[in-house]
Formats: sequence, C-alpha cells, structure tokens
Amino acid sequence: MELDGRVVVVTGGTRGVGAGIARSFLAAGAEVAVCARRPPDRPVSADGREASFTALDLRDAGAVRDFFDAVAGRYGRLDCLVNNAGGTPYRLLGEGDAERHARVVELNLVAPMTASLAAHPWLKRARGSVVMIGSVSGTRPSPGTAAYGAAKAGLENLARSMAVEWAPEVRVNSLVLGMVRTELAHLHYGDEAGIEAVGATVPLGRLAEPADVGDAAVFLASDRARYVSGASLLVHGGGERPAFLDAATVNKEG
Repeated sequence: MELDGRVVVVTGGTRGVGAGIARSFLAAGAEVAVCARRPPDRPVSADGREASFTALDLRDAGAVRDFFDAVAGRYGRLDCLVNNAGGTPYRLLGEGDAERHARVVELNLVAPMTASLAAHPWLKRARGSVVMIGSVSGTRPSPGTAAYGAAKAGLENLARSMAVEWAPEVRVNSLVLGMVRTELAHLHYGDEAGIEAVGATVPLGRLAEPADVGDAAVFLASDRARYVSGASLLVHGGGERPAFLDAATVNKEG
C-alpha cells in the first residue's frame, strides 16, 4: 500500500474531519496515532486496523513534546503530522471579550505551531511532511467566526514560511477546506433539508465528505507529492457561486 511503514499523527483525529483523515491514512497502510482532549466513542479504524489514541491538550507545550517523543519512541519514526485540531462556536466579535476570541486563535493557530515544532526533529530525520488543515474562512470575510478566520489565514501563511525554513528535509502544505458533512453538520446547516440546500450552493452539488479531505491529505503526505511544498490545495468543491450573479437582472439562465 502507498504508505506502508509510514507513521502519521492526526491531531483532533477522533471525530469528524480528523477521523476521516485518520481512516484514509490507515487505508493507505500507515500507522496512525490520533490525539484529542477526549477519547473517541469507539476506536478510529479502517480495513481492520486501528489508530492509537492519546489524550492531549495541544495548548500544553510540554505535554505536546512528550507526546511526539512517545510516538517516535513507539514506532521508531514519524513521517507526517496533520494539524487538524481546531474549530470555533458562532460568536460575533461584539458578543465576546478579547480573551475568549484569543482562545480561538490559540487553538487554531498557536496549537498547530506548537505541534509542528515538537514534531520537527522527528520529521526532519524521516524527511517527512506537515499538512495544515485550513479553511476558506481564512480567505474571505467570516462574520460570526472572525477570530477563526483570522487564525486560519495565519495558519496558511505559517505553513508557507515553514516550507521555506524547513526545506529540503521537511515539506509543509495546506489543505484549504470548504464545507464538510460530519456528524456535527446539523449544528451549522440545520436538518437534512438544510444540509442538502447548502450543498446545492456548491458547484459540485454537495458538501465534502471527511474521506475527500483524507484522500487529499494522503496525497500530500505521499511520494506522489514529493515536489509539492508551500502549496495550498483547495478542497471546496469549486467554491461558492458569486452572489452578484444571482442579484443581476441580466444574463440569467433559462
């Protein structure tokens, strides 16, 4: 299999997009270690193989370093880090204090940097790679999730700087995600009718599945992407139809 013998860490890999990424790496033959603050309801598995789990607060730099040392000690190497952990509640800027918004930035920008720095010595030995999980929220206005969008914009820039500083031993790339259908999709888009209606606004006609993201991450971690570094791969189904096309009174399709 494509990643036989490789060792991969997926942060926040116990549910949603992170679990989908972990399953794709397992299916590609990699050994996978996932971490999160809480354990999964059931082990993350694919093709009869399971990811190992470690409870970890990514805001604790010392614990993060210990975690990566333990993973490398257990498997003898580390080939890829997928910085997936993150997220935010919907909160307008004026409805939260600066400290609360700063915690969103800490989780979505500072924590991936902390994990990347802890993993770097091991990735350098293996000539491995980092995959940042970004968002289209970092490329457009994000009312209600402004701190999250700002953090994701910073994450993409951080990845590009890392790609230059850590070359040629370590490649660093980003996946820039659009809307993904997970077990929490109803919290963002409503009931099944709402989810389908939102999916219909995407040029490809649906929300992404976690496996779509996972397959893209496997590509960036594999030798097929051996000359890809500092790149941002859009995984958004074609993006969003420009609103002005629907508002205009000319050039309407019949």
